[in-house]
Amino acid sequence: MSFSSNHKKSSISPWKNEDLFCHDLPSEPQPDIGKVLITGASGYVGGRLVPELLARGYGIRIMLRAASPAFKELWPGAEITAADALDIDSLKAALKGIHTAYYLIHSLLLGPKEFEQADIQSAINFRNVAEEQQTKRIIYLGGLGDIRTKLSSHLKNRILVAEELQKGSVPVTILRAAVIIGSGSASYEIIKHLVKKLPFIPAPPFAVNKCQPIGIRDVIKYLVGALEIEETSGKSFDIGGSDIITYYSMAKTLSDLLDKKRFFLRIPFSNIQLYSYIASFLTPVPAAITRCLMEGLKNDVICLDHSIKGYLPFRPLSYKEAILKAMTREEQDNVHTRWTGSHPPAHELAIKLHEIEDEPGYTTTYSIESRKSSSALFNSICQIGGKAGWFSNNWMWRLRGWVDTILLGVGPSRGRRSLTTLNINDVIDFWRIEDMKRDKLLLLRAEMKLPGKAWLEFKINDEKEMRKLTITAHYYTSSLPGKMYWYIFLPFHRIIFNNLIKQIEQRS
Repeated sequence: MSFSSNHKKSSISPWKNEDLFCHDLPSEPQPDIGKVLITGASGYVGGRLVPELLARGYGIRIMLRAASPAFKELWPGAEITAADALDIDSLKAALKGIHTAYYLIHSLLLGPKEFEQADIQSAINFRNVAEEQQTKRIIYLGGLGDIRTKLSSHLKNRILVAEELQKGSVPVTILRAAVIIGSGSASYEIIKHLVKKLPFIPAPPFAVNKCQPIGIRDVIKYLVGALEIEETSGKSFDIGGSDIITYYSMAKTLSDLLDKKRFFLRIPFSNIQLYSYIASFLTPVPAAITRCLMEGLKNDVICLDHSIKGYLPFRPLSYKEAILKAMTREEQDNVHTRWTGSHPPAHELAIKLHEIEDEPGYTTTYSIESRKSSSALFNSICQIGGKAGWFSNNWMWRLRGWVDTILLGVGPSRGRRSLTTLNINDVIDFWRIEDMKRDKLLLLRAEMKLPGKAWLEFKINDEKEMRKLTITAHYYTSSLPGKMYWYIFLPFHRIIFNNLIKQIEQRS
C-alpha cells in the first residue's frame, strides 16, 4: 500500500511513464515468449525491473520469501508467489511454467561462511529446479571483477554463484556490474553522505584504483535488453558506464556538484574494516554493507569485455550524468526503490505482531483525544522519522540509534525512502512498516539490536465527534536480559511517547 500525506489511497501503481528507463532501448518487447520470473523483487534492482517489464507487456511472476498484499497493489497485474531458493518444493511452484527467470538473489553481507554457502546452495537448487521445470533461460546480475586477481570475498562469491548456475542445461546470461549509481543505491548514499559531512575526506591507497560505475537505469536497460535479444542467451557480459574513474574522482565530482569544497587526505594504510565501521556512523548504510562495498575497492573493476555493445548499442550514462539524475529524483521526492528494501537480510521473514500466539508480554499505551479529522491525524503520523525527526526528544532517539550502530545494528540514520509517501515494508530510521491502513493504523517493527522483539503501533479510532489517537509500544521477550531491558527503558517511554503523541496532534 502506498499513501501520501497529500493524496488519498490509490490502487494505481505509483510508476509513471516518465519514471521508466527503457523507452529508447534498441530492442523490441517479446511478451509472447511466456511468463517471466523475477527473484529479489523486493530489492533495489529487482524493484525497478518489475515495472519496466510490466510496461512492456510481459507476464510477470514475482518470487518473494514472504508474500505481502502491498506488492500486489504496487505492481498491479503481477503474480506474487512466496518461495525460498533453499526450499525446493516452494521453488518448484515458483518456476512452474516459467520461460525466463531473473536470478537477483544475493546478499551484501560478507558474514560467516554459512551465509556464503547458503548463497551457493540457493544457486544449485535454482539451477536444478529450473532444469526440471524446463525453464528456457536464466539471467543473472553478478559482480564485475578480474578473476585473474585476488578478489574480495563478496565478488568471489558472486562469481561462484554464476559458475554454479552455468553448470546446468538451462542457458544462463550473466551481466557483471561494478558500482551502481542511482537514487536510493547504497553506493550513492555512502559517497553523498561522506562528501556532505566530512570537510576532510580520507583517501587510502585503494582510492586511486579504477572503477567503471554504472547508472541504475543502464543496469535495467541491459537486464531488459538481454531478455529481448535471444542471441545473448548463454553468454557473459561486462556492463559499465561511459567513464573509467578512480574512487577519489567519484567523491571529487560529487563534491563539485554539491558546491562543497572538500580536502582529500592521503592515508597510507587500507584498513577496510575500520573505514567501514567509521562510515556507518556518517552514512545511513550499516557497516555490514559498507564493508562489503569497500572490499570491492581493493580491485580495479572495469569492463574487459565490450561485446554487449554489439547487441545493445546505446550510450550508457557517464558517472556525472548518473549522479545528476539521482540528485534530481531525490529533489522531486521520487525515489521508488532503495537499498533498505533488502536489508537486513530475511527481514520479510521476521515474526509479525499478529503471528505471536500469546499477547506480547509487555505493552504500554498512551492516548489523546482530538477534534481533528482522522485523515489529518494520520497524515501527521506519516511525517515521523527521517529528516523531520520524531517531533520531540530527538536526542533520545538519536542516542538509541548510535548505540545500535556501535553494536553493528542498522543505526539511526537510514531515514526514509520518501518525505511524503509511505509503503508497507518501507524503512523509517530503525523501524520498518509492518502494516498500514489509511486513516486508521500504522504499525512499525523494530530492526535495532534488542534482547527481544518490539513494535510501535499508532491507532486512530472515531468516537462520535472526537478522534482517539493511541500509541502502543509492544515488546515480546522470554529472557532475563530482555525483561531487564524493558523495565530500564520504561520511564523513558513515558517521556518520549507522551510528547510524541501531543506533537502529532498539534501538527496535524
